Amino acid sequence: MALVLQGGGALGSYQAGVYDALHEAAIEVDIVAGISIGAVNAALIAGNPPELRVERLRAFWDRLSGWLPSFPIWQDDRLREAIHEWSAGFVATFGVPGFFKPRSWPPLMAPPGSCEALSFYDSAQLAETLDAFVDWDLLNDGPVRIAVGAVDIENGNFHYFDSAHERLDARHIMASGALPPGLPPVEIDGRWWWDGGLVSNTPLSYVLETQRAEMLVFQVDLFSAVAERPRTIMDVMAREKEIRFSSRTRQVSDALLKLRRERETIRRVLAKLPAEMCGDPDVVALKAQAEEFAVNVVHLIYRANAWEGGARDYEFSARTMNEHWSAGRAAVAETVSRSEVVARNILDGKTAAFDLARK
Repeated sequence: MALVLQGGGALGSYQAGVYDALHEAAIEVDIVAGISIGAVNAALIAGNPPELRVERLRAFWDRLSGWLPSFPIWQDDRLREAIHEWSAGFVATFGVPGFFKPRSWPPLMAPPGSCEALSFYDSAQLAETLDAFVDWDLLNDGPVRIAVGAVDIENGNFHYFDSAHERLDARHIMASGALPPGLPPVEIDGRWWWDGGLVSNTPLSYVLETQRAEMLVFQVDLFSAVAERPRTIMDVMAREKEIRFSSRTRQVSDALLKLRRERETIRRVLAKLPAEMCGDPDVVALKAQAEEFAVNVVHLIYRANAWEGGARDYEFSARTMNEHWSAGRAAVAETVSRSEVVARNILDGKTAAFDLARK
């Protein structure tokens, strides 16, 4: 069982709600992979025992959102949008305690090459927050494998820090979420890293490549590839971000299904070969390549409200955080209520991708 978590800043509480509902349904994962805020949630899951995971996720998100001024509940979308934009502007101005804060001086006034010259915000507080909520020994030695993606800023190579191959700490999680120019790069063993979302915002492909076994994957995306045509310039900004950060999801799913069809064709051809060719090294190698393990991917995709614009990924108000959390729980409930199609596919040994929570 795998949990795949996309990046998306403040929208990450949707993923926390998804895990909350999965845990409540006694569904636990063996591997969790994340990018950016998905990496943070992954660390909170892998770095805590099952009975504490939801509690730690809740405490983390409460810390990030509990300090913003609260407003009355407005049902009118225009008023809610105004409050939403104001809250995001407040975050952009003052930062988020426990996560990041604005630098004292603009980057252009800092010495070239210094960390202060490379970002508008200082994210050092996030290391302290992660240390407070994550048991790093459990994360590295426990039963849940974790992988987080980042990109090397000097050569542009994408890399996954994987607990199956190396020991992870707060630096690796922060590297996965170091989105420029807002947040600074993170140095690990002489190399400098930025947010993995610059290359790919979904770690699904990595999980599929490294786990050669039958698998059920819950992929939790924070940006939807499908939305209405923009009507205003603010809509354009929001839609551009959705497309940029969601594009890889469909590409990976399509590639998975294409590979399944190709393997089926190879197996049919191999079945027609004469018996005396079965021991040929090339045939043996081709059989190994054509071996297929059923993989079922269940998509859980956050679909933004009408009042959420391009600032939705840095609007950390408590009300919005709780709404995202509830939306994640609701998506799991909807998926579970229609899960018979997934169960049937698993029993039949087939590979497929599902979006059962889509209205």
